Amino acid sequence: MRGKRVLVTGAGGFIGSHLVEALAIQGASVRALLHYNAEASIGNLRFLPPDLLAGIRIVHGDLNDGGFIEQLMKDCDTVFHLGALIAIPYSYSAPRSYVATNIGGTLNILEAARALGHVRVVHTSTSEVYGSARFVPIGETHVLQAQSPYAATKIAADKLVEAYVNSFGVKAVVVRPFNTFGPRQSARAVIPTVIGQALGGATAIRLGATAPVRDLTFVSDTVAGFIAAATADGVEGGCFNLGTGEGIAIGDLAALILRVLGVEATVETDAQRLRPEASEVDRLISSHDAFTRATGWTPQVGLEEGIGRTIAFFREHRDLLPRSGYVV
Repeated sequence: MRGKRVLVTGAGGFIGSHLVEALAIQGASVRALLHYNAEASIGNLRFLPPDLLAGIRIVHGDLNDGGFIEQLMKDCDTVFHLGALIAIPYSYSAPRSYVATNIGGTLNILEAARALGHVRVVHTSTSEVYGSARFVPIGETHVLQAQSPYAATKIAADKLVEAYVNSFGVKAVVVRPFNTFGPRQSARAVIPTVIGQALGGATAIRLGATAPVRDLTFVSDTVAGFIAAATADGVEGGCFNLGTGEGIAIGDLAALILRVLGVEATVETDAQRLRPEASEVDRLISSHDAFTRATGWTPQVGLEEGIGRTIAFFREHRDLLPRSGYVV
């Protein structure tokens, strides 16, 4: 990516901040779009080394402003579109906001790419678009099933990308990460939730459903996949899974985290954390064969190693975890 002019939407988020950091290290000229806020917060970009952060152009704005987006993309080679509302539980309460941001924001990116003509768009999908697996591992041809308003908006955004590739020749590729984890992840995600409760001295770790199986990819591997999608030949117009191909039940994942932490605790189901009936996705295990064939990408960081790195981060940044019952 050296010398490339790139835009990253959702740059202050978990994956976005790691992607911005990797691109800057590689020598790209990076502009980082964050949602406008009164405090001018830069989100997770605050964890970047100051000398690296100084070379990044930080822009606050709104994905729903099409004119602003086109101006921001005007001289870019590549756009990494990660900006979205992603909290599944909130999508049940505020679905219209997900439609506006996830569909409308993606439309603005695509319209700008159509007008400009030269930009490659790397669009972020999600494994949630598959719903409960009809077969595993899940390949890209698996049927799309929306089991939450969030998933529905991501399916719609993916299809918009497909339409703009086929109708207007927009240079776009869809990457579909399975469950990414690592440092800087929101405390509401399952791994930080377990770490936070365990470090807080809880003797019973309270989670939602513990039976669902997830394919967990460490964030550096996900970032490497995004960059591969931006640089590989012959991938434009494609849709590719990013995952390890291995699954673990949430209850077993919690037990593994506790073992790595050296903490003894039980794992219990909290009814308030459960999804609505028929909305839970039972199994998400990827096949990344197509992407490996196209780019050579393969995951490098194993689950236990990644959990160890994540625990180390949250030990250093305990203020990011829930304070209730905290044991220093």
